[in-house]
Amino acid sequence: MLARVMEHRPRQPLTDKDVLCLGHLGRVFPLLDRLNDVGCGRDAAGNRTLFFGDYCKLVLLYAWNPLIDSLRRLQEAAGLASVAKALGVKRFSLGSFSEAPRVFEPERLKAIIAELAGELSPVGGNKDPRLAELKHALTLVDGTVVIALTRLARSAAGPDARYNTSRDGRAVYGWRLHTQLDLETFNPRRVDRTGARNAGANRENHVLRRNLEPDRCYVGDGGYADRTLFDAIAAAGSSYVIRLREDSVFQVAAGDGDQGGGGERLLSREALDAGVVRDAVVAAGLGGAGDAAAASPMNHAVRLIAVQVEPHPRRTRKGTQTRDLILIATNLLDLPAELVALVYLYRYTVELFFRVFKQLLGMRHLLSQRPNGIDIQVHCTLIVCLLICLMTGKRPTKSNRSMIGWYLIGLATERELIDHLNRPDNTGIKKRAKDELWKKLGY
Repeated sequence: MLARVMEHRPRQPLTDKDVLCLGHLGRVFPLLDRLNDVGCGRDAAGNRTLFFGDYCKLVLLYAWNPLIDSLRRLQEAAGLASVAKALGVKRFSLGSFSEAPRVFEPERLKAIIAELAGELSPVGGNKDPRLAELKHALTLVDGTVVIALTRLARSAAGPDARYNTSRDGRAVYGWRLHTQLDLETFNPRRVDRTGARNAGANRENHVLRRNLEPDRCYVGDGGYADRTLFDAIAAAGSSYVIRLREDSVFQVAAGDGDQGGGGERLLSREALDAGVVRDAVVAAGLGGAGDAAAASPMNHAVRLIAVQVEPHPRRTRKGTQTRDLILIATNLLDLPAELVALVYLYRYTVELFFRVFKQLLGMRHLLSQRPNGIDIQVHCTLIVCLLICLMTGKRPTKSNRSMIGWYLIGLATERELIDHLNRPDNTGIKKRAKDELWKKLGY
């Protein structure tokens, strides 16, 4: 009964006290003001009032303040005198906000993101010190989907925007954000938007192939298991640690098993403790059981590492399947097997970033359904993520984001925020102690 009453209870209007601490956003405002001439070429009458920089400030405010969760709520906040003064933006109409992205250029925001990213220092605790010998920068690759209005997404991207089918049989349309996340700084190197359908030119492995950089170690899941992509990464002067399909067929190269040579390699005690059950250099294959590529030779030396993991049930169209073995392909021939397994384990950090990006910073709700508007919201959300990293010196987490939100709406003092951010990170200490205890007991 109480939940029903709360559901129908009208929300209180925002006040000046609800939108505080815009000074942290203020460091970006001078950079955004440089963009106010974008899209003004056809404004012959000179009566435009919502400029590109102003539009971006409003999107930043939406992502920054947890009380603003919709476009109307953003319009209400912009009508407050203190907010309008801090942003330098007048109250806008919903129609002008909806039409404005058509003439703006989202690409211009990338220079601002790069300028802010240059101020970042490595976020503490993101990488194991044992990986210091890895010369390439760990770059986690994956994609996430944001759902859009069917009519607008279909008109913009056509069939490529179709993502899934809902329970009532209707098609679900949206956009896929292909992300390359730098592990050291918890900052995306780039985000490329395509239709949500993961096929054809929009397939994850094809998008990554078009955007490769040297001196990077790309870490991805099975969606990137592509021999041609492996060759392209090696040719670009980078490395990879990518999961393979469980039914991959391969031929072990001839060799005596030395660490620097081919063939089956002997496993160290450290590798066995990490769950590694096989380490070999592959001469041919890596395709599926029915693929023609399964018997063709490799263009470069590829190492395959099998890791035993806790069985994980996965629901598929054929029923529930249990998988307890991970096959990893890499061209890091000299890195110890246990560290290769550790590198792949970091892949799941990109899932934490998507959680911050979509759930904590509001990217699940699109303020604009136009492609330009979506790109602007993506870039502005990345700017907010950068500001949180610069402000706290840590990667955004649910706990940190909640405390910052309470500080922004006046529920927490600055001292309480500082004390919260300075708390020691005890993540994993109890789990590691428990694992060591089980090992001593012989389990």
